[in-house]
This record gives sequence, C-alpha cells and structure tokens, in this order.
Amino acid sequence: MCLLGIDIGTSGCKASIIDTEGNVKGQAYREYALVTPYPGWEELDPELVWSSVKEVITRALAGFKGDKIIAASVSSFGEAAIPIDRNGNALYNGIIYIDTRGEEEASYLKEKLGYEFILGITGVSAHPMYTINKIMWLKKHMPEVYQNTWKFLLFADFILFRLGARPHTDYSLAARTMAFDVINKKWSDAILSCAGVDEDKFGEPVQAGTVVGRISKNIAEELGLPMELLLVAGGHDQPCAALGAGVIKNNTAVDGMGTTECITPAFDRPVISDIMAGSSFACVPHVIKDMYVTYAFTFTSGSMLKWFRDNFGHTYREEAARSGINIYDLLIDKAGNEPSGVFVLPHFAGAATPYMDTSAKGAIVGLNINTTSEDIIKGILEGITFEMMVNLEKLSEAGVEVKEIRAVGGLAKSRTFLQLKADMMGRKVTTLKVSEAGTLGVAILAGTASGVYSSAEDAVERLVKKEEEFLPDNRLHEIYMEKFETYKRIYPAVKSIFK
Repeated sequence: MCLLGIDIGTSGCKASIIDTEGNVKGQAYREYALVTPYPGWEELDPELVWSSVKEVITRALAGFKGDKIIAASVSSFGEAAIPIDRNGNALYNGIIYIDTRGEEEASYLKEKLGYEFILGITGVSAHPMYTINKIMWLKKHMPEVYQNTWKFLLFADFILFRLGARPHTDYSLAARTMAFDVINKKWSDAILSCAGVDEDKFGEPVQAGTVVGRISKNIAEELGLPMELLLVAGGHDQPCAALGAGVIKNNTAVDGMGTTECITPAFDRPVISDIMAGSSFACVPHVIKDMYVTYAFTFTSGSMLKWFRDNFGHTYREEAARSGINIYDLLIDKAGNEPSGVFVLPHFAGAATPYMDTSAKGAIVGLNINTTSEDIIKGILEGITFEMMVNLEKLSEAGVEVKEIRAVGGLAKSRTFLQLKADMMGRKVTTLKVSEAGTLGVAILAGTASGVYSSAEDAVERLVKKEEEFLPDNRLHEIYMEKFETYKRIYPAVKSIFK
C-alpha cells in the first residue's frame, strides 16, 4: 500500500508517493508564479495551481509500479482563501499574505473588538495578512465576488475539494484566518459578526486527519488514481512538516533551514499571553489532536549566503565549479571552526519574529583592516543562528521550552553548519532520514486515517528515523553566549539610526 502527499507553496507544488515504510516511490515538483495586477497586490491563480497539482500527480505516477495508493492528503501555506461558487469555479485569485490589502480592515477589527480579545480567541495578533481582512476587502471593493461566493477555501482545502472532498478547513489552516476560535475549535461568531462575513461561507472545521471524501470518478480516471482513494484533511504546511519530522511532543521543534528559517515547536496546551503576542508568536492547533504549535521565523537565512555568493563570491564560484562541489558547502567549510570577530545582523529583508519590523535594516559590525571574506561568511552563519537564539529566548520566557531541534531543509545538509548551531544554541540538533518532511507529514495523516497506522505516534515511530545527532561543545557555547549579549544590542542600535 502507498500514500499520496501533496504540498502547495506560494511558488510551486509537490507530490510524493510514499510507501508504508516511508520510502519515496514517486515524486514531482512544478513551479508557478504569483500574479501582481497592481503595486502591492500579490495573488495566486487557483486554476494554475490546480493544473500544476494534476501535472505533478501525473508525473509522480509515471513509472510508479508500487502497491495501490489508498489515501491522499494535502498541506499548504496559510492565509490565502479562494472564493468558489456552488459549481466549484474560482471567482477570484487567492490573495496571499504579503499583499497590502486589508490594513484598514485589520485596524477596524482591532478598534472594535480590542487587541486582547482577538488574541484570546484566535491565538494571533490582529494583522492585515490574515484571511478575514482580505475577505472584508473583497466584500467592500468587489461585492459581486463576495455575493456569488459559496465557500472561501484555503489552498489545501481547495485542492482536496477539486479532487472530490466536501468543503472543509482543518483547524491548523483555519487558525490562519484570524476568524477561528483556537480553544473551542469553531468559527468565532464575534469576529465574523464584527467583520460582516457570513459563517456559512466557510468550510466545516475539522481535525487534520479526518476523512473528508473519496476521489471523484472523473478525476480518478483523468489522473490514473484508484476509484476508492480516500481524501484526508491535511493542514498548514509548517505543522505538517513538524509531524513529518516527528515533532509531536513537548520540548521538540522542527527547524526548516532554507531560503528563510522557521522553528516550529510543539506543546500540549494553548499558550496565549502578552509575551507570546509581544513577540508575534501565534498559538495555533497542531495537526495532532490536542497539541499546539507556534512559529518563530526569519525572512533571511540561506538567502544571506546567496547574497554573499552573488555579490562577493566570484572566486568561490570558480573554485566550486572546478572542484565539482556545492557552492554553499564550500562557503560554509571556508568559514573555519572558531568564532568570528564580525557580527552580521541578518535583517536584509526586514526582521521577522520577535520584532516583525519590515523596515529593519541589516548590518555588518566589527570590521577592521584584517577582516577577511571568510570572517564575513562565518559572521553570516553566526548571525542567522543568533537571530533564532533571540526567538528561542523569547519562547522560553513565554513558557515554551525547546530542548531538541530537528533540522530539515537545504542548509540541514551541512554537517559543519549543524555543529555550529548546536554549539551556539547549546541544544542537541538532530538530522532525519527524511527527504521531504512536509509531504511525509500529510502522508502520515492519510495513512492514519486509512488505518495503515494505529495512530500518528505509531506512524512517527515507524517512519521518522534519526540520522545524526550534533551535541554542543561547551567551550564554544560559553564563548557564543558572551557574544550573544553583544548581538542583542545591535538591532536596537541600528534601528535608532534608521528611524
């Protein structure tokens, strides 16, 4: 038996066919582009995404000779909702989280309901990026779209609906709307009433891992999938990746190390407080029942190395080409083992949690006549790690402890960088024998719902295997903790300059 996991991102989608032992039997990826009709407007065409999903499923199936695929599930980014009519036709593009529309609407809700009320109900601070504000904007500026809308579905829900599922939204994605009661697991009457949005325009809230239908006959025939294929509610991409990394208990977190970086810790109770809100940490349902997660993230990580490569790395690119090794592996290995004398504030695209300061500026501090390019590379690696240490410190203040970090993503392939993270953070960093934690997470949901696994815990025990553990060097950790105190003073100093 096999399972189908699909992940929808803002720039592309992926399909993976995974057997019950976690082996990838077929996989495909397809890129697509955002639509920018006006400055500040950022949209994603749902029909383009749907056609791309069908393509990656078809390509993943090409040459697949494994056992029967019995269930499928989907994860996606949050916030963007697609208005559909009763025939399932998309009436407008999905407005994604970086779109500037919704600022007036978010301010209105905050003024009418109050910051603390919204936080207490939804687990998130009032912000224009969330779905409810975009829907309010649509209702005001495109009333015909709102009036003709039968349901607003987030992207994972939309793809499952097109495959044949009933209209639904799992709790983790519903929590990205700023209209969902994360404690009582229902749409908030107070918020929807204040927003002037009808509750029946949303899908049924369900626990991730709930069977929400079977594939339609027409789609099964078109894609070559079994007629009996179960469709299972997936969830928000970050908690799905956490599940795929085995983060289902307290004190553990998955660290997605790519172009940006996101640490997603799990905890067994809702943590909603001024400390969490003051650091812009959401509290949202995990895709595991009765668990919650939050997101600590940066806007730059691997992109900092790319910036260095593109602007100052010509000789390194030539060396990498001659030796046949990955340019990023080369850069990281050039950085050396000892701490750098340079501090890099990695706010080159603004600051994410805990500051959420889109106007923040990056900085390189501590240069002298003897500073080398390797010092700056090491400073970049230290800077992006210090930034996550700021987040971990704030999480600890809020009562969310992280003792083990499970690293996934492109930068997690560097043993040198992972050892540096362990040394700096003073925590165990673990790599996994998992190529794609996100699609494995939704495959676990599909497998549990279809009876392949007795529980998510059973699936994690069978599928999520540790590959290597990196333990901190106490001498280096003490040095880095001293440097950390200096690092924490740089952001307010730079901010005071660029007022």
